[in-house]
Amino acid sequence: MKTRSFLLLAVAMTMAACSGADSEKDYRIIDNTIVFDVPERIEGQQSVLGLRTEPLDTVRVGFIGLGMRGPGAVSRFTYLEGVQIKALCDLLPDRVASAQKILADRGLPEAAGYSGEEGWKELCERDDIDLVYICTGWQLHVPMAVYAMQHGKHVAVEVPAATSVAECWQLVDVAEQTQRHCMMLENCVYDFFELTALNMAQHGLFGEIEHVEGGYIHNLDEFWDQYQGNWRLAFNQTHRGDVYATHGLGPACQILDIHRGDRMTRLVAMDTKSINGAATAEKLMGAETFANGDHTVTMIATERQRSILLQHNVYTPRPYSREYQVTGTEGFANKYPVEGFAFRPDNLDPDAVPDHENLNEHSFVSDEVRQQLMEMYKHPIAKDIEELAKKVGGHGGMDFIMDYRLIYCLRNGLPLDQDVYDAAEWSCIGELSAASIENGSMPVEFPDFTRGDWNKTKGYRHAVAE
Repeated sequence: MKTRSFLLLAVAMTMAACSGADSEKDYRIIDNTIVFDVPERIEGQQSVLGLRTEPLDTVRVGFIGLGMRGPGAVSRFTYLEGVQIKALCDLLPDRVASAQKILADRGLPEAAGYSGEEGWKELCERDDIDLVYICTGWQLHVPMAVYAMQHGKHVAVEVPAATSVAECWQLVDVAEQTQRHCMMLENCVYDFFELTALNMAQHGLFGEIEHVEGGYIHNLDEFWDQYQGNWRLAFNQTHRGDVYATHGLGPACQILDIHRGDRMTRLVAMDTKSINGAATAEKLMGAETFANGDHTVTMIATERQRSILLQHNVYTPRPYSREYQVTGTEGFANKYPVEGFAFRPDNLDPDAVPDHENLNEHSFVSDEVRQQLMEMYKHPIAKDIEELAKKVGGHGGMDFIMDYRLIYCLRNGLPLDQDVYDAAEWSCIGELSAASIENGSMPVEFPDFTRGDWNKTKGYRHAVAE
């Protein structure tokens, strides 16, 4: 009965979100451009740009959602110093029991257990938790994150953090009202290639970055029935646009210094008709319609006249790809399907890189040179934690680096690597791209979630304790 009840809740929330978007548009069309409302900051509410909070010698954590992503997170946290796992929660009590076994196998004490549809609220209300770590379905991210912040907790929430522009503003406003951290758990910004490319860019190897590409190409045919209550396919059935943009967009925004010297200003999007998605929904749900196109493309422009290309496709048998590419005036980086770098012949130190005379901008550097560059420009964070990260795992170690950085910053009272404005900017692509598509690929003005503060910080950097 609980599984059925959760399914009904998820579908009801999905339908409410969809019907709300249709009946009460949160945007106007001005001069052939879609403009979403930007609510004014309430008096007394303060920006959390660069937010520092009191250092926590020990970070006490509660986990909500122990289905697909949650157990891995619990396991990774058992390898982190300065952490106590205080509470575990899932709709289903047997999942809580399974997570308790993870703790027992690592020689750690049992955590308080919660289950049922209201158990997460009890967890958030505890006075011995500093951080609530949310790994549920998308539709529950914002209600849980908001409730946790309102009860004085920092929040880490799986991707996307929100499913609409209104929800993005809700996260921003509550974070500003409570002065609590709200970090989206975008793990792909911690992949070794992306970290290395970011470090190379910050050292000027690519010159001025002009264009970045990213995406999520992943055929989910063998995974659809793994989502509790079918929440993910049900969401896609009623939502058009790039509903899962953050894996590609996160690394692009960091390397472009988004809201740290540049900002996204407008986008246009288009999609194909739904063939595979519609067939899957008919087979698994008996659905007669399906909103999400089999392939969605979104183009984004920035204030500094740079561009981002995003793609989304979870329906066709293409090889997995996050489409990561960086184009600069002096160099190029590419992760999928082949990792490689290209530079102008005179852009590298001949004493540092072998076969210097063979480098040219018309082809990738040799494997030997690429490997040397990857080692030479390995990000300091990767150097610090790489060996343990690869041992613990989580998408090759990037999940562990993400958790390590979250705890490191909380313990040292530092700004987090991803703030609530990142969460909003990267998550809102779903509704913005849908609005563009539904209006004939009309341009959409990008909301400024920082409310004018996007240029106050000069350049993206990972905070480090002095």
